[in-house]
Amino acid sequence: MSATRIRILSARNVLPLGRGQSGGAQRSDGDSKLRLLTSPHLSPSSPARALSSLSATRRGLPQEKMSENGMMSRAKVLTIDNMNPTVKKVEYAVRGPIVQRALELERELSEGMKKPFAEVIKANIGDAHAMGQQPITFFRQVLALCSYPELLNDNTFPEDAKSRAHRILQSCGGNSMGSYSASQGIESVRKDVALYIERRDGGMPCDPDNIYLTTGASDGIVTMLKLLVCGEGASRTGIMISIPQYPLYSAALAELGAVQINYYLNEENCWSMDINELQRALNEAREYCNPRALCIINPGNPTGQVQSRQCIEDVIRFAAKERLFLMADEVYQDNVYADGCEFHSFKKVLFEMGPEYSKSVELASFHSTSKCYMGECGFRGGYMEIINMDDEVKVQLTKLVSVRLCPPVPGQALMDLVVNPPQPGEPSYDSFLKERTATLNALAEKAKLTEQVLNTVQGISCNPVQGAMYSFPRIIIPEKAIKEAMALGQQPDMFYCMKMLEETGICLVPGSGFGQKDGTYHFRYSA
Repeated sequence: MSATRIRILSARNVLPLGRGQSGGAQRSDGDSKLRLLTSPHLSPSSPARALSSLSATRRGLPQEKMSENGMMSRAKVLTIDNMNPTVKKVEYAVRGPIVQRALELERELSEGMKKPFAEVIKANIGDAHAMGQQPITFFRQVLALCSYPELLNDNTFPEDAKSRAHRILQSCGGNSMGSYSASQGIESVRKDVALYIERRDGGMPCDPDNIYLTTGASDGIVTMLKLLVCGEGASRTGIMISIPQYPLYSAALAELGAVQINYYLNEENCWSMDINELQRALNEAREYCNPRALCIINPGNPTGQVQSRQCIEDVIRFAAKERLFLMADEVYQDNVYADGCEFHSFKKVLFEMGPEYSKSVELASFHSTSKCYMGECGFRGGYMEIINMDDEVKVQLTKLVSVRLCPPVPGQALMDLVVNPPQPGEPSYDSFLKERTATLNALAEKAKLTEQVLNTVQGISCNPVQGAMYSFPRIIIPEKAIKEAMALGQQPDMFYCMKMLEETGICLVPGSGFGQKDGTYHFRYSA
């Protein structure tokens, strides 16, 4: 989002929010005789008789109903009452009702309706290109060459782009990006991902066989959750997730019928993790479920914090002591802005802590092409690396990913370019480095500006945005507005955000969609 758009969130524009009867015709004796001729005799106590007395709805059969033209129409087989109940529990605030209203407002503006604003600013989602971030030229050149190989004969493309496209196409069936790949992903791409991880982590070894290419990071996260969830009642799997959290986690757990275990980040300490809070959440959860995994988002979404190395070490020790599977969502690993902050991968810290931990703690880490300087959300590229997974479980994981055949091959190709970009001395290196640096600097500037502007607004306080792409400021909502929201059946921060949308055209996501401590209110703002 441009600096101009961010300044829309000024004190002038932010709202203060200070203001049947049963029965029927009797059958004749003739009717009864006719029924005997057309139906087998049912004794009053027979099971068939009992079944026939149930309504069609109770027997799970479609009901017939009268249509407007007087004809009998068959009711739907699938209804809201008989659909999968776990799906109805799924909520995803990032694309919830407020976003639907934003789309309606865009349509109304296009139809000439007068509003207090000229456009809708979608600050609800981290869709970088939709908000004006430019794609990296080298990435798009190679993808164009892979999509239309005839362009390999075009002299306007640099030779390193052609070479990279040729290598990717050679790894595809029939030399075409339109073919299926191996379910785990293209082997050459997985090897490049492994080399990238080794470079990132200072030489820590990475086995390409532990790399699974995914449809964005979300696909890998949901796949791992599927492996973890089992049991019933008090033995049902519980998954620890941070609050505030990215709604993918709560939505996936609801769909899988798992138990969500909330641990709260410390807002007063820049949304840091607290081991005492983890222990509290775990101890309480063991009363009603079987906690099996701990999920961490670093850098944070929606809170924008970057966890320290000491914090990561503490989390690993906690997971080892409590026998928890670690899931590290690291999709914003290039988005670190604040002085004194640095990204530390969970894998690197795990291995540097020595064999006591590196040979026992089970870990899955995730990355994506959608964020950082790339912002290529639509290509749905990503990977996960698994560490210390049981060999028999790994066989089941490979089987599970084979059901969806393969991740999108263009996304795999893009992932290959992200982990293996132009190198010094290659024709595209200078332009690539210039674009990458400019994008990251712009994101850092927006993060700082967002914090500064929000903290000038009465009733809003915002922690420093250390990384990722979001701020999660706290808002003070007057008691009168809270009562009005409750009367409308809305959460107070949803009421606030809806008012903001209607009056300024800025589309935010209420903090209640991510989770927050009782009595506090927030919104997420995509910088």
